[in-house]
Amino acid sequence: MRMFTASLTALLAAATFAAPISATAQSADTYPSKPIRVIVPYPPGGGTDVIARIVQERFQTLMGQPMIIENRGGAAGSIGTDIASKAAPDGYTVLFTLSSHTINPSIYSKLPFDTEKDFAPVSMVASLPQILVANQSFPPNTVAELVKLAKEKPGSISFASVGNGSPGHLAGELLKLRTGTEMTHIPYRGGGPAVTDVMGGQVPLLWVSIPAAAQFVKSGKLKALAVSTRKRSAAFPDVPTMQEAGVPDFEVDSWYAMFVPAKTPRYAIDKLNRAINTAINEPDVKEKLLAQGGESAGGPPEALGKVVTDELVRWGKLTKAANIRVD
Repeated sequence: MRMFTASLTALLAAATFAAPISATAQSADTYPSKPIRVIVPYPPGGGTDVIARIVQERFQTLMGQPMIIENRGGAAGSIGTDIASKAAPDGYTVLFTLSSHTINPSIYSKLPFDTEKDFAPVSMVASLPQILVANQSFPPNTVAELVKLAKEKPGSISFASVGNGSPGHLAGELLKLRTGTEMTHIPYRGGGPAVTDVMGGQVPLLWVSIPAAAQFVKSGKLKALAVSTRKRSAAFPDVPTMQEAGVPDFEVDSWYAMFVPAKTPRYAIDKLNRAINTAINEPDVKEKLLAQGGESAGGPPEALGKVVTDELVRWGKLTKAANIRVD
């Protein structure tokens, strides 16, 4: 009798542990079974939106379900990011954002989410420079001329970015720090509105990701002064880097990546990762990214996780040195 009871107990225990495994396997087999909501925490027309739409068609084909882009701009990406952080961790909500994700924690004393704890990394998607563009009527045509004017008239020049804590914001602050100049930052809710105002002359300068400004530079509606990376952009090979333009120790990379809410099942993360890595390495998608000045990135979730951890430290040091705080 004791042997029977022990055997029954063992069988019940085995069944208890086997049930979740079976349910997980079934979920993995059927995922995804409905459209995937992709939250872009910036308005239409900005760099993040442009990159998301470049990969949209191929990504949704590979996933076998529509990729529904939802633009939720505001507060340097924090509004849309907060919405994503509170979504169900079921693989059907994805955050498609840029490197402001690792900058915001350093400049906002309170965020309604935790950048590391509330998100699981999926994959890096693309990397590209910020580009410094100006209204065509703005007198300086080079960074040297800009610095000279800024020193002659401290505080009289303003520059726009897609928002507080954006890579463009940090690029502008780094320029001030490295050149000993004073310029006023004008934050916008996204690249589209900022580009429109710079072309209209409301603000003379703009640091923004290349996709948001590329067509306007090529059409002559904006003039490009420099890019923020150590090497020139393939999309604008004639535009110098900031270091070539005479600003030492200057580098600000922009990246775009996919995250999901924390506790999203690993099978969903892996399938999303495989799909986005396949999509960004197909020739037509790579060509479209390159036309926007971007390079396909990719990699496993763990690589993106390390970028987040490292950059939280890096940007924390820079924002402290430049005394950048929003609240």
